[in-house]
Amino acid sequence: MYDSILLSTDGTVASERAEAHALDLAAAHDAVLHVLYVVDEAVVTAYSGDEYVDEAEGPEHGLEELGEEALGALRDRAAAAGVDVETAMRHGRPDEAIVRYADDHDADLLVLGTKHRPDEYRALLGSVTDRVLRLTTRPTTVVKTAVEE
Repeated sequence: MYDSILLSTDGTVASERAEAHALDLAAAHDAVLHVLYVVDEAVVTAYSGDEYVDEAEGPEHGLEELGEEALGALRDRAAAAGVDVETAMRHGRPDEAIVRYADDHDADLLVLGTKHRPDEYRALLGSVTDRVLRLTTRPTTVVKTAVEE
């Protein structure tokens, strides 16, 4: 049923449950698991970086390091589960980058994690998962994680 599954991760607790679900699905369907980490350009450009002398010390570098750690951990977990995995890091708006990657790689299913937050929180800040759901035409599984307030 699924030959290609896309998991978007940001290395957070919400992603951990989605990661486990995506690995289980990929193993059950003998599918290739694509794992995508997006460096959010809004975070990078919103910060002036005044106290950083060297660009390599700025927020972009930190986000890239976090992404490499998350992707590396998933490569290890996929290898242990016998799942073929392809990892990628992109820069841009996370929702747009996820949908573009899914379209470019013809993903059969997207797996996204989200934190279960109060409506007031979502109304103010929104959610990458919400925006992806509005943009994509592909089947998508959302794995919710409760967060402590």
